[in-house]
Amino acid sequence: MRVLVVGGGGREHALLWALHRDAPDATFFCLPGNAGTSRLAQNIPGKPTDVDAVTAAARERRVDLVVVGPEAPLAAGLADRLAKERIATFGPSAAAARIESSKAFAKTLMVKHRVPTAAARSFTELSQATRYIGSHPEPLVVKASGLAAGKGAVVCRTRAQARTAATSMLRTGALGEAGAEILVEEYLSGEELSVLAITDGEHFAILPPAQDHKRLGEGDTGPNTGGMGAYCPVGIASPELLRRIADEIIEPVLEALRIEGAPYRGTLYAGLMISSSGAPSVIEFNCRFGDPEAQAILPVLPDGILPVLRLIAEGGWMPAGLKLGHARGAAVATVLAAEGYPNAPKQGAEISVPPDLEADGDVLIFHAGTAADAQGRLRVTGGRVLAVTATAPSVAAAAARSRDAAERIHFDGKQYRRDIGWREIARGR
Repeated sequence: MRVLVVGGGGREHALLWALHRDAPDATFFCLPGNAGTSRLAQNIPGKPTDVDAVTAAARERRVDLVVVGPEAPLAAGLADRLAKERIATFGPSAAAARIESSKAFAKTLMVKHRVPTAAARSFTELSQATRYIGSHPEPLVVKASGLAAGKGAVVCRTRAQARTAATSMLRTGALGEAGAEILVEEYLSGEELSVLAITDGEHFAILPPAQDHKRLGEGDTGPNTGGMGAYCPVGIASPELLRRIADEIIEPVLEALRIEGAPYRGTLYAGLMISSSGAPSVIEFNCRFGDPEAQAILPVLPDGILPVLRLIAEGGWMPAGLKLGHARGAAVATVLAAEGYPNAPKQGAEISVPPDLEADGDVLIFHAGTAADAQGRLRVTGGRVLAVTATAPSVAAAAARSRDAAERIHFDGKQYRRDIGWREIARGR
């Protein structure tokens, strides 16, 4: 079997690791990959959003399965193009990927089909947005409608902050095309939960839920990031809550996309807010595995995921009897970020990883912004550099193990949180 994983971040390294674990004798490729994926696959230079080049790479290497990691190539139509070439691909069409690539589309879809979500209005004109903000209760949220690498949502305590955020996106163009349309939303309070469903567009299986830590600083302080860590499982995700999420959110959205003529095949990520009363509401949808959630979920899946992804990519459904919904133990992923992240990450620092860190198998180092220089030394090349995932019987034990391993990795300006999983630990898990 020949498999191509598209992308070069921590999520793609984790996917590659999981697929390789399921089929160690298969041949793997990663485009473009990173220093970590090169240990499991042949890295292919290129841009994931270059649909023609990725398709040519898959065809030339006679791959049997393409797994698309990031959202941007899906929004660019990579899955559509590969389908025309009759190359089995796990990932939704561009039309279905609008669930992430256009938050305005997703919001309209949810309102139309009565999926619980925050009330919102969309705007392309700053004057209209600021008038609406002027009468909106505080706090409130300003979001870029397009793809903004996880940095397009600004939680604003005051209307003044919201006006500043709207101006930055609509007038200054701080987020480029992603911010050409914005949403102004009500602020939802509660506890966040990441729920990922593997689906063929009709059937679906919910993976063990995770919780992401978006803020840069400990105690959930500082700016929003693409994610500073995640843990799995999450105590609040009871069987009753997951049934409610399936009935009120996942199933209606899949049906809505079918009605829209955009059946969804791939991983549907629902970023949820769980209120104090236990009611789930959608904050956002993503059209792929979460990052860093994938680095915490994949290591604790009880069964292999490769046959599921391949069957869905080929138009089928998961094998009978396979169970993906219950975590085998616990995992905590701590992200190590570059100096200056998220606004202006500095690149080039040399990274030192103790060679024995992964020796026992309970610590996994997933690479994201890394590359080897001409002398073979590991260097920082991105904002989020590594995800240090540890597994253990409990979240508390996995968190301690992940934190200890993170402390042993060195590069100048390293930033990381030492409190990943703190809510679960406080619950005594």
